[in-house]
Amino acid sequence: MKAAGWGGWMSVAAALLVLLAAFGCSAPQIRPTETDPIYLTPFRPAAATTPLPSATPTGLAPARPTPTVRCTNNLTFIKDLSIPDRTVIEPNATIDKRWEVENTGTCNWDERYQVRFLQGDLLGAQKEQPLFPARSGSRAEIRILFKAPAEAGTYKSEWQAIDPQGMPFGDWFSIVIVVKKGS
Repeated sequence: MKAAGWGGWMSVAAALLVLLAAFGCSAPQIRPTETDPIYLTPFRPAAATTPLPSATPTGLAPARPTPTVRCTNNLTFIKDLSIPDRTVIEPNATIDKRWEVENTGTCNWDERYQVRFLQGDLLGAQKEQPLFPARSGSRAEIRILFKAPAEAGTYKSEWQAIDPQGMPFGDWFSIVIVVKKGS
């Protein structure tokens, strides 16, 4: 038999290369399993060398709750909107009196706020009337229906706003009418 030369070995090497390329030449993938040492070694963090900060710094007094700031009530009279003072009125006439006021306090007026009769003549009105809701810094209209007396004369009715606890606040406002003699 005749010995193979370099040409034969080259053919064998080329065939091996073709086979390796066909079946892949990468290293096999090794996947750890639950019994491998990587899963059996517990994690232990390094020991802390400095103390952790506490919730309350040492040497300071504990925080106190912030006090609740109460709002303040104030009403500023702006102007008469109807029935100027000293208007002559018929005896027994219904009077629709309106005033413009401003809420100059920091409280918002709600349905619990009212106006209360202070002094003078009640002129057929209820002693307490609603104060229309108004936000702090806004203007509102106060309206009260009165009835003129039957007798001639000058009549005055003074009123003031009250808070939900019944405490008066702000400017007072009034109506002054002159009832004429009947004909």
